[in-house]
Amino acid sequence: MQMVYSSGMENSIRHLLLAIQFFTRLPLPGPVMQWVGFSPLLMRNAMGHMPAVGWLVGSVAAVAYAGTLWLWGTPVMLMASSTLLLALAALISTIATIWVTGAFHEDGLGDVADALGGHTSPERALAIMKDSRVGSYAVVTLIVALLLKVLLLAALGILQTTVVLWVLVAAHVLSRFLPLLLVKMLPHVGLEGQSKTLQATGGMQQLPIWTAALWCTPLAGLSLLDQGPGLLAIIGTATVAAALAMLLMGWWFRRRLGGVTGDCLGATQQVCELVFYGAALSATLSAMGQP
Repeated sequence: MQMVYSSGMENSIRHLLLAIQFFTRLPLPGPVMQWVGFSPLLMRNAMGHMPAVGWLVGSVAAVAYAGTLWLWGTPVMLMASSTLLLALAALISTIATIWVTGAFHEDGLGDVADALGGHTSPERALAIMKDSRVGSYAVVTLIVALLLKVLLLAALGILQTTVVLWVLVAAHVLSRFLPLLLVKMLPHVGLEGQSKTLQATGGMQQLPIWTAALWCTPLAGLSLLDQGPGLLAIIGTATVAAALAMLLMGWWFRRRLGGVTGDCLGATQQVCELVFYGAALSATLSAMGQP
């Protein structure tokens, strides 16, 4: 029994490290990478640890946000323009997450924008997704998405600086869980041998969704925190909104493509993250009694 338990723990650690290696640009030592290894089965199981990657990325985002406020938040700077300082914190936080992930999900959003921005057949759309060139739809979509992200995070900081830190972490965790539900609900339609996550999405029904769900459960501990007006309600409202966005994205992908690709999952992560911030801002305004 002890041997089985140890083996299970080792496999879980291996899957977690593979998820960090694949979905971030954080380096792992060579011997660790050799121990982790790679196979379609390992990659599929590693997908269950996507929310764990969200905890890591969200923590980096929160530290970058708080660190900017601490570093430049002198009384003179605060009196000059606290809004400008919060916008700077939001920008640096966003840049930090892009650096940590290597813009992995932003790349998916851009590819989907190029592929589905025009009226094309599913076959043509899939071919466009695999084109390394960046089109006008991708450029405009990414600029708008990044601007929205910075503006929403700055606005949240203006209302409740502490709340925005928890919202950052929760958004990155849940926005990496929700796309996994699309993997369970929709068929994979990527071209064989070309999808970045083909190994992970090929065995859809075996995806360890419960592992991913377990990584989300610590967010329930927010109910024990006293961080301003209705933190749990804010996170809950934002989660529902992000889940609805995920379902809408799934409907769109089924209608336009007949299923999902790895790029679709990346785009869904970005959309869910943005919707989470927007809903959190709206819920915070409501909790503070503002229209």
